[in-house]
This record gives sequence, structure tokens and C-alpha cells, in this order.
Amino acid sequence: MSWHNDYKNKCVKAEEAVQCIKSNQRVVIGHACGEPQDIVEAMVNRAAELSNVEIVHMVAMGPGKYTKPEMEGHFRHNALFVGGCTRRAIAEGRADYTPRFFYEIPALFKSKSLAVDIAMIQVSSPDKHGYCSYGVSVDYTKAAAENAEIVIAEINSKMPRTYGSYIHVSDIDYIVETSNNIIELPRPEISHVEKKIGENVAKLIEDGSTLQLGIGAIPDAVLKFLTNKKDLGIHSEMISDGVVELVNRGVINNSRKTVHAGEMVVTFLMGTRELYGFVDNNPMLKMLPVDYVNNPTIIGQNDKMISINSAVEVDLMGQVAAESINGNQISGVGGQVDFVRGAAFSNGGKSVIALPSTAADGKISRIVSKLKAGTPVTTSRNDIDYVITEYGIAKLKGKTLSQRAKLLTSISHPKFREKLSKEFLS
Repeated sequence: MSWHNDYKNKCVKAEEAVQCIKSNQRVVIGHACGEPQDIVEAMVNRAAELSNVEIVHMVAMGPGKYTKPEMEGHFRHNALFVGGCTRRAIAEGRADYTPRFFYEIPALFKSKSLAVDIAMIQVSSPDKHGYCSYGVSVDYTKAAAENAEIVIAEINSKMPRTYGSYIHVSDIDYIVETSNNIIELPRPEISHVEKKIGENVAKLIEDGSTLQLGIGAIPDAVLKFLTNKKDLGIHSEMISDGVVELVNRGVINNSRKTVHAGEMVVTFLMGTRELYGFVDNNPMLKMLPVDYVNNPTIIGQNDKMISINSAVEVDLMGQVAAESINGNQISGVGGQVDFVRGAAFSNGGKSVIALPSTAADGKISRIVSKLKAGTPVTTSRNDIDYVITEYGIAKLKGKTLSQRAKLLTSISHPKFREKLSKEFLS
């Protein structure tokens, strides 16, 4: 039987596809902007028929209806990274958070530490050989599909076809055809503070460097100050729209990369239609699983690897808190430590934690004397390299605790410097 006939036989409506989900099973949902929409909605609509279904994923970009209070007892979310629509459920004890480095997440599925009953994914239309691209989400999505008992796939005619990672029609159990717009992440507005931070970070980036960029205004601000650089490359867990302009200008060409020369290596994408149009059938981009892309030993094979991430606060020892505020889990470790450690392996590598000096309209310093008791440390003081604010650059690697305190105080907001100095000495 040709794959075409197999495809037709597997096509069902979303409501039919989710009938395979049973109580007490574990469902893993595709990641971030690759989250399927129709089949998740259809699953939620079955809530009254189901009990104790565990929903596992990282960043939820959809509405997250399965975390609503009325869903308690029917669905329980297990977050591998906490997103905007899932924070309340976790804070109220109606959902759980599992700490794990991003590159290690596929191993949870492969080892059956988190055995996957159902994988709900979204992929591109098949090519002439029957292979669908994972589109904007390869990361853990591919491992979930490959280790699931049942795979339900939304095959979306609007999903960009990206190179590197595929699933064949024969490996899908239920197909739901859609033509939904892919979930978008709007471009952030960049403040004058973030522009200054971006300018400071750009000072550390040499021609021929390979970049890892996180999400948000600061990474986008960094990109704006790289237009005079040459031969930059990308090896990053994700990219967004800001990269497109530098590729079009020829600044990012990947020509001097030591791993995957000529190619941008990424594991997921978050952006607007402009980004999705850029990556569609673009051989410059290679989308690979996160246990490869974020593996520190792979990252470190890139010379001049520059890792750029953000934080909530940094204490005077150099401990980085990037995932909680006042005891509430707001995000997760993600790939920050993967790339901080990968950059440490790199010949000429640097890792940067970049953050504004204050929060709450300048009322709170984000450089603190000590982290509050119970605050989880995301990046340890042993791993830290550079910390950057709008007030300057502090290189901490190889520095004593007292030297670190002085350097970090010097890049804090001026109105907090005296207080920080006193607190360090007390």
C-alpha cells in the first residue's frame, strides 16, 4: 500500500482522533509555537469523560484550558517549563513542575521515566516520499513522537517545512488536517535600557563568533548592534525574527562555524509570519533535536561560542536566579545552563547573563546581596562568566567573592550601590 492510501485511511476529525485518550494516561504536547491547536481543544472538550490525564509539555503558547480550576481531577499539567498560561495552576497546586535541563528532556521519554502514552504534535504536509517536517518544533517533540504508544498529528498546510528532522506518515496513527495560522510570538518593544544592554553585550562578540540567543527584548537588542560584524553563525536552541535581518545583510552567514559550517542549527522557532516564511524550505537552517543542539559537549565544539541569556536577579557571589519570583515558579531552567556550560567548553567561548539593573519601575535592584531563602539557583556561581547590565560589564570567572561583589556592585543601579556595599560587608 502506498503512503498516499495510508494517509487517507488515517485522516479523521479532531474529535475522533482524541477518542483514543483514556483516563490515567500521559499526553505529551508539541512545544511552544508548534503546539497543535484543534486536537488540544478537542481533548479539553472531552474533559467530563476523562480523569487523571497527565499533560506534559514545556512552553505552552496556546490557551492552556486544561489548567483551569474546573479541569481539576480531569487533567493535571506536568510542566517541564512554566509559561504564562500555566503559572497560576502551579502556584495554586493544581499542576506540577519538573526541573530538568532542556537537553536531557528527550531522555525522560526514551528511558520511560516519563513514558509517553499519547504524543500530540503538529507537522507540515508530507513531501512526495511521505515525510512530514516537524516545522517549528523539533526539540523534545520528535522524541515524544518516536517513543509514544500513539501519535496524533495535526498536518497543517501552513506549517513551514524546515530541514533536518522528519516523521513519516507510516509512523502517525491519527491524522487531522488543518490550515491554522501557526502561533506567533510578536516582536518585543526594546526600551532604552535594553538598547544599552544590547550595546554592551555586542562589545564581547568578535567576527566569526557563533551565537546562542534567548527569548525577548535583550537578545533582539543585541542583534541591532551587530550590523558591523562579519561572518557570525547561529547554534541556538531557538531564534526569532531579529536574526532574519542579519542574515539578509550577510552578517550571519555561518561560514566560520566549526560545527555545521554554512548552517544555522536550531531546535525550535518562535516568531512572526516573517520568520516562518524565512525558514520555509530554507537549506541554511537545520532543525535538530534538543538532546543534540543543547548538549554542552556539542555546543562547545563551536569556536568562539557566545551564549546570551537573561535572569531575574544575580547575587553578589554570582549566583543567577532566572526562574522564580518571591517563591513562585515563573519559567524554568530551559537551555540556559546547557549553553553556559557549552560556551565554557568552547575555544574562545563566552557566556553572558544580561539583565536590567532594576525592576518594578526602578524600585528594586536586580543585583542583590543575597538570594532570598528558598530561591532556586539556575546558573551556579561556579559556572558564571559575564554579567551585563545597562551600566557595564562584569567578568566574574576566576574572580574571588570579594572581587565579584565589587564588580557586580559597579554595574548595579547607582542608587543601590551604597546599600549593596554595606550589605556585602555586614
